[in-house]
Amino acid sequence: MKSMTGYGRGECASNGFKVTAELSSVNRRQSELVVYLPRELEPLEPRVRDQINQHISRGRLTARISWHAADDKFAGRVHLNTGLAQAYARELDRLAKKLKLSGAVSLDALLRIPGVVKTDELDSDANVYWPATEKSVQQAVRALIKMREREGAHLAGDLAARMNLVGKSLARIRVHAPRVVQRFRENLRARIREAGLGQAPVDDPRLLQEIAFFADRSDISEELTRLASHMEQFQDCLRSREPVGRTLDFLTQEMNREVNTVGSKANDALISREVVTLKAELEKFREQVQNVE
Repeated sequence: MKSMTGYGRGECASNGFKVTAELSSVNRRQSELVVYLPRELEPLEPRVRDQINQHISRGRLTARISWHAADDKFAGRVHLNTGLAQAYARELDRLAKKLKLSGAVSLDALLRIPGVVKTDELDSDANVYWPATEKSVQQAVRALIKMREREGAHLAGDLAARMNLVGKSLARIRVHAPRVVQRFRENLRARIREAGLGQAPVDDPRLLQEIAFFADRSDISEELTRLASHMEQFQDCLRSREPVGRTLDFLTQEMNREVNTVGSKANDALISREVVTLKAELEKFREQVQNVE
């Protein structure tokens, strides 16, 4: 089980440049990947996305890839067109005299003129940078997954503890449920006596029909069976190496539905109290599940 929250960093130096990858992820119901790349690496974005998506299935992940060139590798890339600068300086000086403007042509103004300063373009083939980019992203992904696994272990422990409380509460309901019909039978006979109708025979058809109707209406055995099945599926999720966040989210919804049905059928103070406990624990369970990949 993995959390959706984590951070990973990786870097790789090669042939006079260094690529650094930083990945950070937070909770999100679906998968979303945002990639920030420098101009030199923009053509590599599809490959970066594919590499990350192979390992991350849920959460909002931000990938920031930076590119740094070593000074000695790319020194001497700047060229000055001195002849062009001199020509501009002469023409600008003539224009200033003609317009009777004071002040000499500044170096800053000349450097801003297109063509005076030239820079050699870096290798336009982004494939040159892919091996280093791939290694840095791989390192970052491994670090991210490791952090998500550590956090996921804590989440698994918390979820297991809450599911254990749910199991104990369901066990108490299962033991108490058969007594509800017996108590209803006794209360019904007591009300008959209080109404002055005498002692109703045990096998009175009307009494038996009323008890059978109540027993059918308050029967929660199916709900308890389904809840037990959902708890077994939770144990399967704990043992799984695959992302289980969506499965757990679905199980939580189903368990809440079954518990609500138990509460509506219960007609018993003890079971009603247990239903309140179950709802409280399942709500905490649901909140934690939102952090699971």
